[in-house]
Amino acid sequence: MTDMTVSFLFIVILLLAFFASQYSDTDTVPRKELEAERQLRTVAEEMVVKLQEQIGIKDARIRELEMLLETQQAQNREQAKDIDRLKREIEELRRKLEVADPLEAYLASAAQVRKQILERLRDQLKIDFPDLKVELSEQSDALRFQGDGLFDTGSSQLRADRKQIVTSVATRLGNILPCYTLGKLTQWDLACNSGGVVIEALQIEGHTDSTGNANSNLTLSTNRANTTFIAMTDSEPRLIDFQNLRKQPVLSVSGYGQMRPVADNSTKDGRDTNRRVDLRIIMFTPSRSEEISKIRTALQNGQYEGGPNEPLR
Repeated sequence: MTDMTVSFLFIVILLLAFFASQYSDTDTVPRKELEAERQLRTVAEEMVVKLQEQIGIKDARIRELEMLLETQQAQNREQAKDIDRLKREIEELRRKLEVADPLEAYLASAAQVRKQILERLRDQLKIDFPDLKVELSEQSDALRFQGDGLFDTGSSQLRADRKQIVTSVATRLGNILPCYTLGKLTQWDLACNSGGVVIEALQIEGHTDSTGNANSNLTLSTNRANTTFIAMTDSEPRLIDFQNLRKQPVLSVSGYGQMRPVADNSTKDGRDTNRRVDLRIIMFTPSRSEEISKIRTALQNGQYEGGPNEPLR
């Protein structure tokens, strides 16, 4: 058995020797080519890494743009909803206007006209007198002149250098009132007063701060209002000819002393604000829509055809 095994191994060795003698290493390459190949492979691998990095950056940018697009689309959807909502609100307002109560429309027009008149006066005065302290009231129904701007403290006599302000107001009112009042000076048309509104009263109001005696302040405020009234009518006498629907002069005066503060009397700034003269416009407010046509007829004719104290009916 051993001999057979040795013989077998000997044969195997002979075969290996034969195949070894027949082998030729035809795949062998020069070292230089091998090194060049390795360098190319290294460069390729580096390029692959860089391309992968660029692909990662581009992918991140794509995701960022996709998120931005989704956000923009969501905003556009919200904006579209807002636009639709506003359109519905506008349509609703239009429907309301179509069926609006004539009385409500008249009252709204009267309030708007009053604000426009006062704003016009304020803006013109600020151009003519840049340092004048005159403002529109919170309710847009009066012009407020700081008291010390027209009068010295404790005095009811107009400051000589401020009398021109009062005469300027009088002149401008003389040009405005014909379109909103009755009487022989009425000059109404749709161009100047399309709503056909009428001024009930143009009131000059005197006010003081809380310093001093209340009765004395009441007298002082009334005297200041009277002084302003006299200066205005002396400058523009026709102001007393402008009438309301009851054939009463629209220009009037009143003094409230310290009873109607508009600021805190515990501070100097508040007291300065409370010492003032207000020019307040009160519009006529009909109680029924049926009166509106009569008001416009009165404007056209220059007077209301009724007794001096007879209300519209």
